[in-house]
Amino acid sequence: MITISEAITTIKKAENDANKLIEDSKLKSSEMIDEAKAKSAEMMKTAKTEAQEQSETTISEAESNAKTEAVHIFNRAQTDVQKIKTQSEGKVAEAANIIIKSVL
Repeated sequence: MITISEAITTIKKAENDANKLIEDSKLKSSEMIDEAKAKSAEMMKTAKTEAQEQSETTISEAESNAKTEAVHIFNRAQTDVQKIKTQSEGKVAEAANIIIKSVL
């Protein structure tokens, strides 16, 4: 038969074991939270870096496309100007003839 002293000692040991288990659980919980926060911060940093790189790539592509389009527009404008110039030069002689005939 267990004596009251032994029972109290067993209860005290059980309480100490429970308190130790609670402290260990709190420590483990705190470590898990710290690890989660660190991982979250790293994921945020990675996501930010990737977003910035993608943004720079998108801007670079847009600038390149805009430059290409500007060259096409410039070339088309030069062709149109040359065509108008050629058409105008052809009409100068005709206009001169009309002026000369109207003066004479």
